[in-house]
Amino acid sequence: MRILLDMSRLISGTGRPAPTGIDRVEHAYARHFLARDPARVTFLMSGPFLPPVALPHALVAGLLEALQALWQGAPQAESAWREARRLARQARAWHFLGRGRGALRQALDGAEPVLHLLVSHRGADRPGPILALKRQGARFIPFVHDLIPITHPEYAPPRSTRRHQRRLQSFATLADGIIVNSAATGAALAPYLAAAGARGPIPVLPAPLGLDPVLPDSGYARPAGPYFLCLGTIEPRKNHLLLLHLWRDLAETLGDAAPKLVLIGRRGWENENILDMLERCPALSGKVIEHAGLPDAAVAGLLRGARALLFPSFAEGYGLPLAEALALGVPAICSDLPALREVGGEAPDYLDPLDGPGWRRLILDYAAPDSGLRQAQIARLAAWSAPSWDAHFALVDPWLEACANAAPRTATEASLALSAMAPAPTALAPQSLPRG
Repeated sequence: MRILLDMSRLISGTGRPAPTGIDRVEHAYARHFLARDPARVTFLMSGPFLPPVALPHALVAGLLEALQALWQGAPQAESAWREARRLARQARAWHFLGRGRGALRQALDGAEPVLHLLVSHRGADRPGPILALKRQGARFIPFVHDLIPITHPEYAPPRSTRRHQRRLQSFATLADGIIVNSAATGAALAPYLAAAGARGPIPVLPAPLGLDPVLPDSGYARPAGPYFLCLGTIEPRKNHLLLLHLWRDLAETLGDAAPKLVLIGRRGWENENILDMLERCPALSGKVIEHAGLPDAAVAGLLRGARALLFPSFAEGYGLPLAEALALGVPAICSDLPALREVGGEAPDYLDPLDGPGWRRLILDYAAPDSGLRQAQIARLAAWSAPSWDAHFALVDPWLEACANAAPRTATEASLALSAMAPAPTALAPQSLPRG
């Protein structure tokens, strides 16, 4: 079995100082396959307008090392960022000039089965390059991280919803198997694959994401007094507005005795109300602290000092911040969502994301130095096991072998036309709920 792993997301995202969850997944897959026999692994650079090319293994290894040093906040982070951007430019030039096409043809011409892995969503809305590889015998295996732009379009820009609809059509039409990050994502995916026109069942593997090694405390300055931490992009889906209204109330009723709230994450989209609170609400000044682009070591240090992680999200495909907090022994108060239940098990305290009084009650309890609820969760954490990349690939590797040995699904010109079309707004909605 030969693996073709698309690296386009990491290459295109080297300008980001902090990674997204999908970036971490592509990085983990690249590390995993880089350790294999080079004769059986090919790394790809692809895009919608040029044929994909094979990248040199040395370039990929250097990029992974530079990105890891950047994300962790190593002393050489600045030079690592420059090196990552240099290697990304080199990969893009390699692609533009068509270098590596011969190596890719050699990979596709062998007798062994070839699996084309796309573990980000990048480019799946324009499936021409995917179909081109499939016509040459490669079996297509994408990773679906969530369906949130479709299941909760109110939390995504309209263009993101349309793009994700086209991705699902590509998966339904072209995939020989699909990896998902949770059983919750797999259950949400099934009816949408059927509605998108999947011809027959597609194998779907739920494989929980792993965590990178726990970093030592960086010594990053922590706020004085008790504080809570919320980790993730600042956007409406994450329900920051609930926390900010609660903190305004705590600041007005408790004054200097109110705990602090630390927000870690870049500012996202359609979040004007949230930003108005952050920038213009006097009561939050000094009580809410915002950070963006922190390295992993600083995030881990701030998490370790928090009374709890707060995760009041309305929708999640997995919930990596929850796993990261629990792995550090930090309690969590989070929304009662199926994906978060899969990650946290019995350890966290779960609440409805609309239960403002419940969140206020638990936050005040956890802020107290003798909090019984917090101590009870710390005791439950002893029975919780952190997910690992070793466990992830122990599921993925034999499943990929099974996909390689199964009969491939064929792709027709008609299926390509279907994949390229944007569906009607309700075409991928197996359940329509009345509004109002």
